[in-house]
Amino acid sequence: MRLQGRGIRSLTVSANSHSGSRKSLLLASPEYEGVTESWFSPEFWGARAKPVSTGGRGGAWFIEAEASDMVLRHYRRGGLAGRFVNRTYLYLGLYRSRSFAEYQLTHELYQAGLPVPRVVASIIWRHAVLWYRAAIIVERIPNAVNWPDSVDIAKGALWTRVGQMIRRFHDWGLDHVDLNCDNILVAREKTYLIDFDRCRKCSGDSSEAWKAGNLQRLRRSVDKRLGSLADVEIERLWQCLLSGYSGEPS
Repeated sequence: MRLQGRGIRSLTVSANSHSGSRKSLLLASPEYEGVTESWFSPEFWGARAKPVSTGGRGGAWFIEAEASDMVLRHYRRGGLAGRFVNRTYLYLGLYRSRSFAEYQLTHELYQAGLPVPRVVASIIWRHAVLWYRAAIIVERIPNAVNWPDSVDIAKGALWTRVGQMIRRFHDWGLDHVDLNCDNILVAREKTYLIDFDRCRKCSGDSSEAWKAGNLQRLRRSVDKRLGSLADVEIERLWQCLLSGYSGEPS
């Protein structure tokens, strides 16, 4: 079936597992033809799938595809729950599933002109009645590295640009619940934000405490990931980020 006004199409695929009947539901961008359930298996890509070594909880691969390079990510739980049910989630409806919700939000951000990767496809695998697993594929940003790995990491100008970028997302209303160093990418003179799992768009009349919470979470990540920089240097660079965020000269 086709979902009107969403800029996406929906495909339904049926399959069988060793434990019984399993149904997969897949969303794919109309710009990508021939997307199948197999795309969400790193084994399908063979040597063209390379595990992502930094950020996240594992379960992500860089994919070398003919149309464009992509990133495949399987959803995995963190914290205490992840020790027991690593990849299974309670099913509360198609568009409340992790991968479909992230697909929709990423697509909205891209359409708004914000610096995010273009989404390719998402899938859920239904198990029994109450449970599902999920995965998503997005385009890979060319020449991008994680923010801490940038050659300009000690330059205030880069931190100012990161602050300006975060402000753009906040002005749009994005509450990025996992704003950390590894979810910020740098590609030459441009910065990008990635990984919108569990994120949300806040209405204009909602409390803005979430903005401060995003920045506090990012600061904790900075202190953890950039320990090679002296404390005084981190503080100077952080002030550059805040100046970029507030629009003040650094």
